[in-house]
Amino acid sequence: MTDSKYFTTTKKGEIFELKAELNSDKKEKKKEAVKKVIASMTVGKDVSALFPDVVNCMQTDNLELKKLVYLYLMNYAKSQPDMAIMAVNTFVKDCEDLNPLIRALAVRTMGCIRVDKITEYLCEPLRKCLKDEDPYVRKTAAVCVAKLHDINAQLVEDQGFLDTLKDLISDSNPMVVANAVAALSEIAESHPNSNLLDLNPQTINKLLTALNECTEWGQIFILDCLASYLPRDDRESQSICERVTPRLSHANSAVVLSAVKVLMKFMEMLPKDLDYYGTLLKKLAPPLVTLLSAEPELQYVALRNINLIVQKRPEILKHEMKVFFVKYNDPIYVKLEKLDIMIRLASQANIAQVLAELKEYATEVDVDFVRKAVRAIGRCAIKVEQSAERCVSTLLDLIQTKVNYVVQEAIVVIKDIFRKYPNKYESVIATLCENLDSLDEPEARAAMIWIVGEYAERIDNADELLESFLEGFHDESTQVQLQLLTAIVKLFLKKPTETQELVQQVLSLATQDSDNPDLRDRGYIYWRLLSTDPVAAKEVVLAEKPLISEETDLIEPTLLEELICHIGTLASVYHKPPSAFVEGSRGVQHKRLPPRAGSGESTESPDVGQSGPSEAPPAVIPSQGDLLGDLLNLDLAPPTATVPSVQPSMQMGAMDLLGGGLDSLMGAGLGAAPAAMPASLGGAPAVGGGLGDLFDLGGGVGMPTGSYVAPKTVWLLAMKAKGLEISGTFARRGGIIQMDLSLTNKAMSVMTDFAIQFNRNSFGLAPAGPLQVLTPLSPNQTIDVSLPLSTSGPVMKMEPLNNLQVIYPPTK
Repeated sequence: MTDSKYFTTTKKGEIFELKAELNSDKKEKKKEAVKKVIASMTVGKDVSALFPDVVNCMQTDNLELKKLVYLYLMNYAKSQPDMAIMAVNTFVKDCEDLNPLIRALAVRTMGCIRVDKITEYLCEPLRKCLKDEDPYVRKTAAVCVAKLHDINAQLVEDQGFLDTLKDLISDSNPMVVANAVAALSEIAESHPNSNLLDLNPQTINKLLTALNECTEWGQIFILDCLASYLPRDDRESQSICERVTPRLSHANSAVVLSAVKVLMKFMEMLPKDLDYYGTLLKKLAPPLVTLLSAEPELQYVALRNINLIVQKRPEILKHEMKVFFVKYNDPIYVKLEKLDIMIRLASQANIAQVLAELKEYATEVDVDFVRKAVRAIGRCAIKVEQSAERCVSTLLDLIQTKVNYVVQEAIVVIKDIFRKYPNKYESVIATLCENLDSLDEPEARAAMIWIVGEYAERIDNADELLESFLEGFHDESTQVQLQLLTAIVKLFLKKPTETQELVQQVLSLATQDSDNPDLRDRGYIYWRLLSTDPVAAKEVVLAEKPLISEETDLIEPTLLEELICHIGTLASVYHKPPSAFVEGSRGVQHKRLPPRAGSGESTESPDVGQSGPSEAPPAVIPSQGDLLGDLLNLDLAPPTATVPSVQPSMQMGAMDLLGGGLDSLMGAGLGAAPAAMPASLGGAPAVGGGLGDLFDLGGGVGMPTGSYVAPKTVWLLAMKAKGLEISGTFARRGGIIQMDLSLTNKAMSVMTDFAIQFNRNSFGLAPAGPLQVLTPLSPNQTIDVSLPLSTSGPVMKMEPLNNLQVIYPPTK
């Protein structure tokens, strides 16, 4: 008879009967009673009243009975801590038993009983087990240290268990090594700065030796530990890769992904011209392909990881396109992931078979999958320029099917193709317009409106088409309303005489009848542009648009590097760093790939004072606030002012763009507004070094008498300050910081009554006296002025640190 009899419905008075049976002299009856207790506990019945009677059963040589009693102890020790102390003596005794299985069972149970009162009693038995002659006991004790550390970290450190755990990495038994690595890794996660896993070439060699003989989970622990090691050079990196590569053929998918993670990290250090690099790329493909023959759930996890690998190194799977073709019985989540990877691998060499496959998918019955397939065709056109014409032709064939959702998706992607290849495929617009009435989804309607507005000069009845959308303006979604407003303004600028009434109607609807602030604000901006300067409006609204990028959904490079370091974990499935979804007090370390071979990057922090040419700063898209200020000022050109060049020891941040934005934004409503001038602090590197010396905060000790003065640069453009152009630099004379200014009047009238004000800044800089401009500033005249500064002003940390905002109130 099976053990299922113990789970039958219990009857009244059973606790009393069990109590009697537990105290029976017959071993078999006692074992049966403990089984009944465990069965009751499993189904959720409270049998804690039997705690003393069950603990008394610990004194037995029967291994099966001892396991059952320990199971009961682990479950109820927390609710009965005082009673649990009764079991301490038995634990100590069992840790010295002749049978290694009993010794290991005792130490495992000790780690699972999370009661503070008895942890200190368990230290001595644990210490003995960590040095036990039997490897099974040692490997169990290693995991127990991690569990005990979770309960009382200070106790584990005081007792020296962490040092013993580190010694176990050199153990002769591979399973002991694997468990020691697992325990240290677990502890290191909760203490990111502890440096417990102090890896060196000798330790790495021991781990690689143990790797071949471990169980599959032991191999995963060791591989994950290897992934956190930074090799000294490419030779060591290659050596580790050679010894890890055999793990790619393991039957367990988790071992394969952990090995892939190690190889992906260490490949960064291998020169690309190395023969072994090419060999390694070829070896990585087969195991990844094999993962796709598993059950759907494992396939999905593998595909999410492959998605990351393909973004980092598409050459690994560039010849394996066919394995990502969708099967009819694939679940939808596997289909969509395969589709995404197909697009990432698409190239001129395989685009023909990819397009044929995608066209087939577009006739499937699954609506979501069909939509993705149609979008994928558009992404192929954008990614592989040579295939664009074939893609457009395929999309037109799909539009002819007249299947509503296919037509709508096709129109959305054709809009993107127009953006990528302007003035190339506009001949299809007539076909698109035929399907105007069938569009009912906001995104498709917005795309069609954009096409009509953008190419209004090529569409004879563009005004009628847009007017048909305008009839139900208030019923449209915000996306469609915004697109319709812009399209009609474009149409008006292209055909002003025919569409004046239409543009007035849409501006009235957007500004007077709408509650949406985005729509209302855009309407007011267009209204102001059109009423004040139609030429400027044309330059703004009909400006040439930048081409859209090939891949719009690529993961940001820094995040991708971190996710590659987490291959085989939840982070690689979510495509989010662990810090985004792991909560709690445990610190989450941000990992990154090692520096590339030949990149010249150093793993140590660079010397700040190092000389050499600095790289040009990357172009940054201006923030929305700056764009708004420029738009209201009818000036979309970026500021041409340059910041003073500085030495590497004084790295300066980006210029504060408040000047132009504030002047233009406020100038509309107020006759005159202050113009904020950003000024970067440039100067010679001090002999004493540091920012403090630059501003003489240390009393000027060590300063050279003839300090270098950076040349003046334009700090404020005339167009931003009503005709006043200001150039300047900083200098120190006689131990006093001076701001040297050149004021140029580019307006038509005389300027007088100059004043200056400093905002709070990181260094407490403030004028030491008023700005002395002795004569009126005539048109086209330039005056040089020197303003002494003090460092006793109000201090506020700025971002960046050297940002200084200076206000010039309006002049007369």
